Amino acid sequence: MSVIKLHNSLGNKKEVFIPINENHIRIYACGPTVYNYAHIGNARMAVVCDLLVRFMKHSYPKVTYVSNITDIDDKIINASIETNTPIQDLTKKYEKKYNENMLELGVLKPDIQPKATEHIKEMIALIKTLIIKNYAYVSEKHVLFNVELYKNYGLLSGRNKEDQIAGSRIQVANYKKNAGDFVLWKPSSDEQPGWDSPWGRGRPGWHIECSAMAEKTLDLPFDIHGGGLDLTFPHHENEIAQSCAAHNFNNPREYAKYWIHNGFVTMDGEKMSKSQGNIFLVNDLLKKYPGETLRLALLSSHYKQPLNWNPDIIEQAQKNLDRLYRVLKENSHIIIEEKKITSEEVIKALSDDMNSSLAIFEINSIADQLSKCKQEDKSMLKTKLVSSGKILGILQNCPDKWLKYGTTNNNIDSNLIEELLNKRKEARKNKNFIEADKIRTKLQEMKIEIEDTSDGTIWRSIN
Repeated sequence: MSVIKLHNSLGNKKEVFIPINENHIRIYACGPTVYNYAHIGNARMAVVCDLLVRFMKHSYPKVTYVSNITDIDDKIINASIETNTPIQDLTKKYEKKYNENMLELGVLKPDIQPKATEHIKEMIALIKTLIIKNYAYVSEKHVLFNVELYKNYGLLSGRNKEDQIAGSRIQVANYKKNAGDFVLWKPSSDEQPGWDSPWGRGRPGWHIECSAMAEKTLDLPFDIHGGGLDLTFPHHENEIAQSCAAHNFNNPREYAKYWIHNGFVTMDGEKMSKSQGNIFLVNDLLKKYPGETLRLALLSSHYKQPLNWNPDIIEQAQKNLDRLYRVLKENSHIIIEEKKITSEEVIKALSDDMNSSLAIFEINSIADQLSKCKQEDKSMLKTKLVSSGKILGILQNCPDKWLKYGTTNNNIDSNLIEELLNKRKEARKNKNFIEADKIRTKLQEMKIEIEDTSDGTIWRSIN
């Protein structure tokens, strides 16, 4: 097995991955707050974590992946009011759509997908513990965590006290002892969802939800905690503080050993945000592009780096996949070996902090070799190509289905296309290449792509 290295946000350096138990790897990632459709930034986190899980499942005998559903939050309450939709109906709708969208992106459903509303008991118990240990206090029916009392606050984000307060964007309320204190429990009005607690009817704060669900589903410590860069502070910082304080952990690694954060998705160098109006919803993008194309685009640069989202990156991913599937189609008669052979170069790339762009380069290299190699090497190389692609979540479609040769999605009569191809064939036979080129151009204008093969000319509709 290759030595696996991951960039650990806790310490901000690349480290050798040493599992707590090499027979069982446990991973947690913050899932969606289900009040709207997922955007491409949400999708990047899901795809990056899915790549991590796929790679760990390739490398170790057992992996448990947990990613939660936040189905109680002020954003959900506000969306319910704005749309005049019952909260339960709203959350069910967007949870279902999220899972459907992610499946189209090749994201495997987590082994466990806990919901916040199903773990209120665990959250209340954790809050009780924090109060008993004097890390939390009750004020005006709120329960708050006292950040001044937790000495390791800021180790993950690297923020000093002043930066923490400034960056938290938390409104300083008169019921707080310190400006940076965060809510563990808040009161609910009669119109708002709520649960009975020792501090009155109310609902949990966002941060306590993940601490309770991670502990319930994985036990402590677990190996890897994933999420987007925007969650580093305050969410993950607060998650560490409350979990470590509750269990008397001196070192945050006693909660989770490795913290993985993917970079932002940007547009024209600007972070995507609703306030900027530059959000791309996955549900909309999937109406225009195959999910596998979007996935490859999201994996085209290293996960830690910002990813500039634009049509070019999607087009390049589409062309790359088309080429790879053409190679597989050309070798459709080649039998894949029973023993799954994975490229050592691909494994080496992914072992070095999940270098997906290098892994994709190596996969393209394998495809090049498959196109040019001797017949006796084809089975091994095809096996290597498909097996390596599986770890990245690509190349698992039937090539004919992917390439869609002989089909159109443009409401164009296929008989017309065949008629033009026959005219082109006749023109080429008569060496009238000018006329043949005119017909090809006309087909291109109809958004029909053609390819001349040894078995004749094949065609398909393109976007």
